[in-house]
Amino acid sequence: MSTGETALKSRRKLRLPKMDNIPLALFFREFCKHPTMIGSIIPSSDKLIDKMLSRVDWEATRVFVEYGPGVGTFTRPILDCLGPDATLIAIDTNRDFVRHLERTVHDPRLILVHGSAADVSNILGRHGFEQADYVLSGLPFSTLPPGVGPAIMRETHAVLRPGGAFVIYQYALKVLALLKPYFANIDRDFEPMNIPPAQVFWAWKD
Repeated sequence: MSTGETALKSRRKLRLPKMDNIPLALFFREFCKHPTMIGSIIPSSDKLIDKMLSRVDWEATRVFVEYGPGVGTFTRPILDCLGPDATLIAIDTNRDFVRHLERTVHDPRLILVHGSAADVSNILGRHGFEQADYVLSGLPFSTLPPGVGPAIMRETHAVLRPGGAFVIYQYALKVLALLKPYFANIDRDFEPMNIPPAQVFWAWKD
C-alpha cells in the first residue's frame, strides 16, 4: 500500500473555517501591496482546504510546516486535525500576517515565524526539530523572484522525512518543473470550486 493510500485511511473529518471569520480586508490589502507573493485576491475555499489535507496521515504527524499562512485559512484546519503533541510551524515573509495570527490564534502547538521558506532547515533547527512530516504551501511559485523557487524545493526536500509530502496548490503548472528534480513521486488533482480554480500537488519523498 502506498503512503498516499495509507494516509487516506486515517483521514479525519475537517472542521473548516467559515468565510465570515476570515479578515478579508486585511487579505485584500496585503494582496494589493504584494500581489506576486500572495497570488489570489481572496483566501482559499473550503473545498480546496479539504482536498489539500485529505491525504495527510494525522496519526503519524508530529511536525507540520506551512509556508505563507496568511490570515490562517489553512492554519486553523491544520490545528483542528493535529494531535495534542504535534507542532505546526507557520512561516511567512509578511510581518502583518504573522502579527495577525499572533493576535488571533492562541494554540501552544503553533510556532509562528517571520521569515522565508528558503530557510526552513535553519528554522526547524532553531526550534529543536530535524525533519517535518508534511510541508504545505500556497506560495505562487510562478511569480517568485529568480532562484527562490529552486531554493525552497531543495530545502523542503531536505527537511521532509522519508514518506513525507510537500503539499502544494497553484494556479499555474510551472511548479512541476521545480518539483521534478527533487521528487520522483508526484500526485496531481484539480479543484474547480476555488477562485481561481487550483491545481493540487502531493510530492512524496521516497
